[in-house]
Amino acid sequence: MNTEVRQLEPQVIWNKFADLNAVPRPSKKEERVIDFMKQFGQNLGLETLVDEVGNVIIKKPATPGMESKKTVVMQSHLDMVHQKNSDTNFDFDTQGIDMYVDGDWVRAKGTTLGADNGLGVATIMAILESTTIEHPAIEALFTIDEETGMTGAMGLKGGLLKGEILLNLDTEEDDEIGVGCAGGIDVTAKRSYKEESLSIQFDAFQIDVKGLQGGHSGMDIHKGLANANKLMNRLLYNGHEKFGLRIAEIDGGSLRNAIPRESVAVVALDSKKVDDFKNDFSKSAEVIKTEYKTMEPNLNISLVACDLPEKFMVESTQAGLLKTIYAACNGVYRMSADIPDLVETSNNIARVEVKNGQIKIGCLTRSSVESSKYDLANMLKATFELAGCEVEFSGNYPGWTPNMDSEILKVMRDLYTELNKEAPQVAACHAGLECGILGTHYPEMEMISFGPNILGAHSPDERAQISSVQKYWNFVKAILKNIPNK
Repeated sequence: MNTEVRQLEPQVIWNKFADLNAVPRPSKKEERVIDFMKQFGQNLGLETLVDEVGNVIIKKPATPGMESKKTVVMQSHLDMVHQKNSDTNFDFDTQGIDMYVDGDWVRAKGTTLGADNGLGVATIMAILESTTIEHPAIEALFTIDEETGMTGAMGLKGGLLKGEILLNLDTEEDDEIGVGCAGGIDVTAKRSYKEESLSIQFDAFQIDVKGLQGGHSGMDIHKGLANANKLMNRLLYNGHEKFGLRIAEIDGGSLRNAIPRESVAVVALDSKKVDDFKNDFSKSAEVIKTEYKTMEPNLNISLVACDLPEKFMVESTQAGLLKTIYAACNGVYRMSADIPDLVETSNNIARVEVKNGQIKIGCLTRSSVESSKYDLANMLKATFELAGCEVEFSGNYPGWTPNMDSEILKVMRDLYTELNKEAPQVAACHAGLECGILGTHYPEMEMISFGPNILGAHSPDERAQISSVQKYWNFVKAILKNIPNK
């Protein structure tokens, strides 16, 4: 692991982060990181347990003189989003993250960094290991599978924790104190289709859409970033309507909570129409790149000849599919009427797979209002059903309702102002935090979310700001020292 990162201040956090990033930790494959955390707690001589779903809980007594303070649950998730650039040779199942320092930022070489939520995990590890930091009794909760279903938080049993305050270290702006978040639901559309062969008078091509920024499908959904699945569909729709383009395969996007950065399609056209199609495709690509020149300066759209596949989707199914994806909502659906500049409801068309007679379209719909979440989910369901798809709702999780009167919020707001000579932003976010789920198990627990500056989460452009981590660390220590009495 890069020694330059380990030398950054505060070293106690960056060293723990480097240790953690040496352990592969894909969502749903957390066995190694669970064992890593279990050994960490046991080596410190602290009470350590792994619950039935794989969450790790480590308990540390209060430092002398802090026994009268309320017990604090410090919580972060162990898994990380795995995204890499197409030209990066990297195996997330076996390799540790390769980090480097870029000015005031720590980045990874061609992959996600894992600062979401690794810096939160590293912070808690530093507190557990410290012999000098003042703190009340700590219950460290390390949840699993946050990024692909929040099954760790969902599976946590009531009664395991005694804490009265929960500090979730999974916010990505250091001037923000989080008091609420969106819930979410997966919307998955599937159908089979008939395939047919085309005559030898067709020429085949591979279309690539790549170079997009991608990003977090909650925190970045309002930024106007391009969605590779929507751009690809636009190109395919245009080619089909004008030139009778036929589709053999589509492979777009990856994870449900990441804005799609890349899409690949294999198509064919009547050989007599190829020249006109190429000319029109070039113009369409330039129009799209002009539209997104500010937000997506590295967007690349290419058309390359390839071998003619054996099978293609029948045209009637293809026409319905292209119209359905065109019509399906992607991006912001509604802004909050109660909280300025907060996205209330959105959808991310995260994954489009067409191959071997099977269509699968995966979306993640988010909202801070349950009724609005289901309104949009049902809209998508109706849209996909018009194309003959069967639609399934899964992975439903609740939002987190703000409590503006909580005692710990007042403490943290005053401390932040004292430390930084300006007031923090107290806000809800459009991301899905685990607080909403944890609150169903522990309804009396006061909850707050905060963290250092992290940009580009869920994409290979993910980066953590070094100066912000120092600021955040000072805030963490001040909070623990000033926890209210029982």
